[in-house]
Amino acid sequence: MTSPERVKVVVIGAGQAGLSVAYYLRRFELVADEDFVMLDRAPGPGGAWQHRWSSLRLGTAHRVNDLPGMAELGISFDTADRTLPAKEVVADYYARFEQHFDLRVRRPMNVRTVANEGVDLLVQYEDLTPQPVEEAKAKGLFGRRRKTFEEPPTPSAPQHRLTTQFLVNATGTWGSPFVPYYPGMADFAGRHLHTSDYVDAADFRDQHVVVVGGGTSAIGFMLELEEVAAGLTWVSRRPIDWLDRQELDLEGASAAVALQDEAARSGRALPSVVSGTGVPKSRRIAAGIERGLLVARPMFDRIEPDRVVWDGDEGGMARADAIIWATGFRPDLRHLSPLKLREKAGGITVGQGASWNDPRIFLAGYGPQASTIGANRAGRMIARQIMAML
Repeated sequence: MTSPERVKVVVIGAGQAGLSVAYYLRRFELVADEDFVMLDRAPGPGGAWQHRWSSLRLGTAHRVNDLPGMAELGISFDTADRTLPAKEVVADYYARFEQHFDLRVRRPMNVRTVANEGVDLLVQYEDLTPQPVEEAKAKGLFGRRRKTFEEPPTPSAPQHRLTTQFLVNATGTWGSPFVPYYPGMADFAGRHLHTSDYVDAADFRDQHVVVVGGGTSAIGFMLELEEVAAGLTWVSRRPIDWLDRQELDLEGASAAVALQDEAARSGRALPSVVSGTGVPKSRRIAAGIERGLLVARPMFDRIEPDRVVWDGDEGGMARADAIIWATGFRPDLRHLSPLKLREKAGGITVGQGASWNDPRIFLAGYGPQASTIGANRAGRMIARQIMAML
């Protein structure tokens, strides 16, 4: 086996947090593909935004703050075309950013594991680029032949290794959707979908849909499906905390960041952002509340093949052809499991973007840095810490 490539820093993820860190590493005159390497699992630029549904617009989603240095390109999300899908705008701006600052992102690369290699870290990853059959054969990438004659063997992804002094994990949460368990889930005859599976409201035309969740995604689905679905039911595990203003103010945002920071520093699982901020009532949302659409029922008790059911005093049922689980995400950290960073409380102890259990590991976009503005600040903070130790 050939010796692994060696660099000073590896950044995993090229979303808002990863790009922010890379920008500041470049400001400190580190060179991409020589001093540091960026690995991104997605097929193209745009971070998690490229996977979102096409009807989502910048004006109806969480605010997307500009990346540091974006003004140098003469572009800003504040002046972006809001008639275009948000996924297209973000992908375009991020692509320009990567090219302008010569970040040389390697994609699509899936990091499988990060493990100890003496004083360094060993990163093992695979190239997810589709391999032409003849080329794959020449490279010896085919696995064992399958037992069925109808299905030819598929090529395995080329494997790569590199060692590094420091690792910045900026994988976000999109790759780790969370769906809570409820009795009867496996018996449901309809479709279970998570936020990450949602594509278009037209897919639910004339169907009875149950939307689960108390955040902005669940609310957005309700508003989109109102004129399409045959029936809509909204349920939430906690009462909705409506805010009588159109945007989240500084006090609310600061409170949410403080809760995230406290959990990260104590190694606990991170709380829902919405649970710490509430939901501002935009004009569109206020109108939905007024006409009786945005009224959430308590969480159902069980699922039957064609319905959800409430037991107890209130009782009742709601027909369901599809259940959309807008129940959030968890940090995507599976590849770090060999390092044993996770605490018994369920999270990783992180302060100022750095792992308290391993000074070689930084987590950008984790906890209080999850917002776009938080990720930008974390990029500068993490890059400075790395440069001080190099």
